[in-house]
Amino acid sequence: MNPKLFWLVTAIIVTLFNHAAAQHATRIPRIGFLAVVGTPNDPGPHLDAFRRGLRDLGYIEGDNILLEVQYVEGRSDRVSSLLAELLQRKADVLVLRSQPAIREAKKATKTIPIVMVTTQDPVAAGFISSLARPGGNVTGITSLQRDLSGKRLELLKDAVPGISRVSALMSEIQTISDFRPYEAPARALKIELQRLTVKAPNPDFEGAFQAAVKWRANGLFTVAGGVLNRADAHKRIADLAIKTQLPSMHETSGLVEAGGLMSYSTNEAESFKRAAVYVDKILKGARPGDLPVQQATKFEFVVSLKAAKQIDLTIPNRVLERANQVIK
Repeated sequence: MNPKLFWLVTAIIVTLFNHAAAQHATRIPRIGFLAVVGTPNDPGPHLDAFRRGLRDLGYIEGDNILLEVQYVEGRSDRVSSLLAELLQRKADVLVLRSQPAIREAKKATKTIPIVMVTTQDPVAAGFISSLARPGGNVTGITSLQRDLSGKRLELLKDAVPGISRVSALMSEIQTISDFRPYEAPARALKIELQRLTVKAPNPDFEGAFQAAVKWRANGLFTVAGGVLNRADAHKRIADLAIKTQLPSMHETSGLVEAGGLMSYSTNEAESFKRAAVYVDKILKGARPGDLPVQQATKFEFVVSLKAAKQIDLTIPNRVLERANQVIK
């Protein structure tokens, strides 16, 4: 080969190699976030809290991190396609909230780290081996939301002493395992339960409340999940509870902010903010299976005096004194 041609080809190869190496070195990590709360126009508290957590750790979207967000919007049938979209976009880490999404992602990939923020027992659900040593590619935070079921009924009965028949409003995608934790506490409190389910994409909330009234319910609680997580659903449920004069207890504070009576839950915004810490550790080389799963430790009891007034309910002072937040 002509020496001049040889050196020209060599220079081109070196330039291309250095360019590729530079691109690789400056590649921005991509985080896939599957949101069960919020919409593209109103991202909601979960994503907002996660973004705050990233910012606190020095991450700036579009600069040193990319965030790919897909919104379920109460459509459980969309989980598979939205998750596939995040995988196709080559997410470096997945942040997931819904149990079906975590389960499906665990089946779809053994290599992409999954940071979960779940209300379930992740060991019993089969997501991890143990809280201390998760193993595999899944770690994150659990709130063990179902463990709070008895406390919710207790607070509801304390607020409405004569309550005896309570309807449970659920999404059709939820299983009896989501309802069962309420059964034993209800028996202990001498409360009868009625289970009502609504279907996506157009849930018949009016029909569900009519069934509750026909059953002569004098209280209602919602089980978070599926279509019940939508912001528009929160408003409709809160309005119908007022219209039917049913004291309501909820698993998320968003329903109280929308006009419901009470909620008792873990602080989910705090959990999503903590999820950013897991993402940071993983991007810096930690293996998800070596990161212990944390349990949420902050609990919130929220009461709306505005809603109480609308249904002519006087909440005892002993109940209000236990509230973390009172909406007037």
